[in-house]
Amino acid sequence: MMKHILILGANGGLAQTVIPVLLENAEIRLTLLSRNVANLQRFASERVEIVQGDVMNLAQLESLMQGVDMVYANLAGNLEPLAQNVVQAMEKRGVKRLIWISSMGIYGETGEDHGAILAPYRRSSAVVEASNLDYTLIRPGWFTNGSEIDYQLTRKGEAFKGHSVSKRSIAELIAKLVERPEYAVRESLGIARV
Repeated sequence: MMKHILILGANGGLAQTVIPVLLENAEIRLTLLSRNVANLQRFASERVEIVQGDVMNLAQLESLMQGVDMVYANLAGNLEPLAQNVVQAMEKRGVKRLIWISSMGIYGETGEDHGAILAPYRRSSAVVEASNLDYTLIRPGWFTNGSEIDYQLTRKGEAFKGHSVSKRSIAELIAKLVERPEYAVRESLGIARV
């Protein structure tokens, strides 16, 4: 059974690592949405549709939800209104499963004060957590470009372990969530190498 995944912010460094990992599974079809699609052309195939657009365009976002099984959002910038649009479009179209990339530290779980830098992540995550969606929040440590798959997960309410994590490790977790959509539903997972 073919699974259709909509990737928002597909041009981001993390998404660029995730896309080839997801495509290893022949049962997966991707729609890649980005404001800048030049770097995405290398992924074009019969299983990959590339769409230039903006998550802030609610009508476009809603139309892209047609026939989608899962949304993976890898967004940057003014995250709270982006989260509101994603939740609204998914709820309107009846798409339930969301993977949302946030940041370590949004609950104070690292024991460090990251200051105002985390405010957009905190607010957008609160929007996702207040929704009726089957979300999984992923709270990664600092990204590295290493090829190792080495990570430990922490749940919301637990102290965050480690500081950094390879993008390849996060891709592995996302692939697991895609293959097992019932895993970690309505959970917030910290991910880092310990």
